[in-house]
Amino acid sequence: MNIKSIAVFCGSKTGNNNIYEEHASEVGAILACKNITIIYGGGNKGIMGAVANAALLNNGKVIGIIPTLLKEQEHLHLGITESIEVANMHLRKQMLYEKADAAIILPGGYGTLDELFEILTWNGLKIHSKKIFFLNTEGFYNHLIAHINKMYTEGFLYSHPIEQFTVLTSPAEMGAYL
Repeated sequence: MNIKSIAVFCGSKTGNNNIYEEHASEVGAILACKNITIIYGGGNKGIMGAVANAALLNNGKVIGIIPTLLKEQEHLHLGITESIEVANMHLRKQMLYEKADAAIILPGGYGTLDELFEILTWNGLKIHSKKIFFLNTEGFYNHLIAHINKMYTEGFLYSHPIEQFTVLTSPAEMGAYL
């Protein structure tokens, strides 16, 4: 698979562990150095901002898609390559998925999980076949991955989770898939 652009789903907050922001910066730098366009939520704070800023520092291309209602809350990033304002969250997610060849999920909150589960659902329904990566920094997603595996073993998923996503423990592991 030739990945030219990747959606980055992550928090607009930094979380309580500095490694989340460190890994986010590494992801942004790696993607920029590999000439992979970052498609993300458009904010300039939290690990979302860390990804974008690291990519920009490495001459990367960063496209932000932000709903009007979040321009102030997520601090619209004014320095990115392209900023697209949309009317609502549904349009944001649709554009994120359409513009990206793959997705990587970093630590985040409800919004990150919403984006994750929609892209996993679409993948499971064969609406797309985009590669999905979890960056499982310090085991952040261990419980969620275990629960997804439980949904499979209990007969609620149509395909094995290993067919839908790849779990990474560090940003450096992305290189093998890009």
